[in-house]
Amino acid sequence: PKDFSGPHSADSINIKKEVANAFVKRQKRSTLYEWYFEYYKSPMEQMHERCENHPSCDYLSDQIGFAMAYNRFFG
Repeated sequence: PKDFSGPHSADSINIKKEVANAFVKRQKRSTLYEWYFEYYKSPMEQMHERCENHPSCDYLSDQIGFAMAYNRFFG
């Protein structure tokens, strides 16, 4: 019998592919429009991600707003 009382890492978990597929369903894109906007983000979305990836900008955006925080670090 296995001892499940100790810590286990994610590497020690094995799930059959068929079982995993029952839980994780990949969403299919029905139109070219949906495919395009998944892969090509708007300039505003790119700016938000750039600020979120910079810890100081992300913190400041919660305090004073995104536009002011972004301009302070990147503008």
